[in-house]
This record gives sequence, C-alpha cells and structure tokens, in this order.
Amino acid sequence: MTEQAESLTLAKKIQTGITITLALSMLLASLGTSIVNIALPTLVEMFALPFFQVQAVVIGYLVSLTISVVVAGRLGDRYGCKSMLIVGLVIFSFASLLCSFAPNLWSLVAARSFQGIGAAFLMTLAMALTRQTVSPSHMGRAMGMLGTISALGTALGPVLGGLLIATLGWRSIFGLQCVLAGITIILAWMTLPIDSSRIAISSVGSWKIDQRIMPNLLVNLLVAAIMMTTLVVGPFYLGLGLSLDQIQVGLIMAIGPIVAILSGIPSGRLVDHWGSQYIITIGLIFLIMGSFMLAILPKIIGISGYLLPITVLTLGYQLFQAANNTMTLADIPKARQGLVSGLLSLSRNIGLIMGASVMGAIFSFGVGVNEFNQATASAIIDGMQLTFLCSGALMIMGLVVSRVLFR
Repeated sequence: MTEQAESLTLAKKIQTGITITLALSMLLASLGTSIVNIALPTLVEMFALPFFQVQAVVIGYLVSLTISVVVAGRLGDRYGCKSMLIVGLVIFSFASLLCSFAPNLWSLVAARSFQGIGAAFLMTLAMALTRQTVSPSHMGRAMGMLGTISALGTALGPVLGGLLIATLGWRSIFGLQCVLAGITIILAWMTLPIDSSRIAISSVGSWKIDQRIMPNLLVNLLVAAIMMTTLVVGPFYLGLGLSLDQIQVGLIMAIGPIVAILSGIPSGRLVDHWGSQYIITIGLIFLIMGSFMLAILPKIIGISGYLLPITVLTLGYQLFQAANNTMTLADIPKARQGLVSGLLSLSRNIGLIMGASVMGAIFSFGVGVNEFNQATASAIIDGMQLTFLCSGALMIMGLVVSRVLFR
C-alpha cells in the first residue's frame, strides 16, 4: 500500500511538472503577442518613425506565427513533440535576445518575425503534448487550462510591459521573455516524456482525418474572428463613443481577459462531465446572445450595455474553445496530433486576421467616415451596431455548421 501511495505521489509530481512546462510554453506565445502592443508609442518615439511602420513589430510576429503553425505541427509528428517544442523554445529565446539588442526598427521587425516562428512551435506543440499526456477523462479541463493560460498572457502583457518600460526601458520586455524561455527549456528537458517513435500515415488516411475536422476548423475560425472584432471595435466605442480616457478604456477592456481567466478551467470541467458537442452548442448560443446584445444594449444603457455582453461573449468563447479543441483532437492518432493542433492554431489565427480586417471594414462602413476622430458618438455606436449584427449572423452560421456537420 505504501509503494502504491508513493507511486501515485510520484505520478502526480510528474504530471504537475508537465503541466507547468506546457502552461509556460502557452503563456510565452500569448505574452509575445500582447506585451509588445503597449511599447508601440515608445518605439514610435525612440525610432522617430510613423506609427504604421512601427506597427510592423506586431504584424511581423502574427504573420510568421500564422504561416508556421502547420509546419510546426508536422515537424512535431515527424521528429517528436518534445524535441520540437524544445527547438521552438530555443528559437523563441534566441529571437527574444535579438529583439532586446535590435539597433533599429527593421532589425527588431526581423527578430520579432523569427520570434513568431518559435511561438508557433510553443502554441501548437503545447496543445499536442497536452493531448498525449493527459487522460481522456481529464482532457476537457486540460484544454480549459490552456485557454486560461492564453488569456492570462493576454491580460498580463500590458501590465508587465508597462511596468518594465517605465522602470528598465523597452528592451527589458524582450529580456524577460528570453529568461522565461530559458527556464522553460530546462523544465521541458526534465519533465516531458521521451518522444516515442512516429507512425507513418497514408495520404488517403490523412485526407479522411482532415475531412472530419474541417467543420471544427471552420467554426473555430468564425469564433476567433468575432473575439478579435471586440478588441478592434471596443476601444473606439469606449474612447470615442463614451468619451472615456485611456486608463478607463484599459480597465474596461481588461474585463474580457479576466472573465476568460476565471472561466477557462470550469469550462473544461463541464466538457469532461457533459461532453464536447453539448458544450459547443451552449458556447455558440452564448456567442450569438452576446453579439446581438452588443449590437443593441450599448445604444440603450451605455457602459453597462457593453460590459454584460462582453461577459456573455467571453464565457461562450471559453466554453467553445475547451470543447472544440477536445473534440477535434479526441480521435486523432498520436502521429498526427501535432499537425491537427497546428491546423487549429492556423484556423484561429486566420480568424483573428479576418476579425481585424473584414469586420474592421464593416465597422468603418457603419461609422461612415474614414477618420474616426471626426466621427460623432452616435456614428461610432451605429458602426458598432452594424458590426455585431453581422457577428451574430456569423455565429448563427457557426451553430448551424456545428449541429449539421460535427461528428
């Protein structure tokens, strides 16, 4: 009995180490996206260049991350997810070091693009390794945990970035990432299980797998687009529509990430208890409700009419993410889990780009002027209303796809 208890204790310690390693990997990828945004005004001043050029520091990271996720997944399947995660951490760490010593803007953009490649390995292979190391009965809460960590990175980025820039300068935000990546490399080497041999899969078999998960990827794309839309439209509504100052806007915009942090793991537990398909449906219903509430309530009751829908939307997003990730990876052979994780990340990133571009264009059309600073508060609210009516329609389409095509 004592030996059995000791074995259970050891197994828990090993699983805890694995969880911490994968959580740090996901946190680094998320932090790499959010921590730099707050530095953009400082970089504009330091490099004496216009904002649209400095914005390439963010765009370069996102573009390289987006185009690298599927490649990272394939390499994980071929050479082992642990080995490739460590490679990704090394790339991320070295790129962060290059960022911290960048002598000019375009050197920084190049280093950030290199960092995005490393982030693609972290985001994709952390999910694949979670699928490989967690028992099926706990898969939902594990995916919920990854969602929580991702949201935590999004929320911490501006806070840590602002503190570091104020005390140590903008280069320190990349130094922090370099140090965290170095710690994670050591943890990954020590805690993650040794890669098993890879299994070859025929092209016919891979086509069948890809066909099965296409609905999951499509709806994942649509949901990501709606969540990015809130980040694009929200600041304009709060700042120009309600005339709030930057501090107030920042505090209100933090509500979404806070709700995501608090709801991620509970969402995963619901997936484990009630099943993925049921929770996907509930999550999409919440997203539909939140979208239409954002189209209607802010015009009627102001800031309260913004906070309530954002809370509903975020809850729906966390429910959907935990359930959709669990369902998509549930029956995928181990030798293809890296690729499928990469496809999930790819669909999400394409959705983020769609939210920023297509939904941003709809918002601009609804406002009716090219220069938002010249728009009236009512025009901003009208643009927001049109945008989220379209968002609600997209979520209805996602619900139809999920009910008709999900396995």
